[in-house]
Amino acid sequence: MDFSTLALIFVAVGAGAISKGATGMGMPLIAIPILATLFGLQHAIAVLLVPVLVSNVYQIWRFKHARHADRLGFLGLMLVFCALGVVGGTWFLTAVPERGLALTLGILLLAYLGLRLSKPHFAISQAAARRWAIPAGLGAGLLHGSTGISAPIGVTFIHAMRLPREPLVFAISAMFLVLALVQAPALWVAGVLRPEWLLQGVFALLPTFLFMPVGQWLAAKLSAEAFDRMILIFLGVIGLKMVLGL
Repeated sequence: MDFSTLALIFVAVGAGAISKGATGMGMPLIAIPILATLFGLQHAIAVLLVPVLVSNVYQIWRFKHARHADRLGFLGLMLVFCALGVVGGTWFLTAVPERGLALTLGILLLAYLGLRLSKPHFAISQAAARRWAIPAGLGAGLLHGSTGISAPIGVTFIHAMRLPREPLVFAISAMFLVLALVQAPALWVAGVLRPEWLLQGVFALLPTFLFMPVGQWLAAKLSAEAFDRMILIFLGVIGLKMVLGL
């Protein structure tokens, strides 16, 4: 593990950790596209595994009182199908050429950006959430297993319910934790989880816990709209870069 590799991981994961601290989400969504352009998608997914696991355990513990919120009745069913989807998605990660997956990830990032811009007030009712929990969970799992990012489906689905902040963060963190817990053995069986990459993931805990408090501080200083706009611009640039293969 040379210094330049660790420095790049530090910067990429640190940027994702700022978003995680401020909004409760965004670490893979920001860090994986950066790392994938530098090291490849499989490497990026393996590095993020440890910080995603640990940071979401922390977030669930922090917001554990929100687990009994009335509008979270959809969550258990969604998590089951997230787990099933990850297994299939990991097969795609090893069977589909990396350029195809990178192109897909870039397109999904741009589609996510388009949805957020075109329908900023789109909302899903509690009854609709129960009906759509299975396809949303399965889609999020497939996407996470193959690209390391579930936000274009999973986060969009949960966010569209317009939950209060604490149940929202709890639900998203629970989804990310289940995805990572199932993804870890799936990556190992698939031969993707190399020991060196896992060690780099342990190193990535350093920027994770250094910069999550920075995100929490920024959230208190910036409006939610301003911070969200910054993230969307950044994701648009990264998505375009991945689509064009730059």
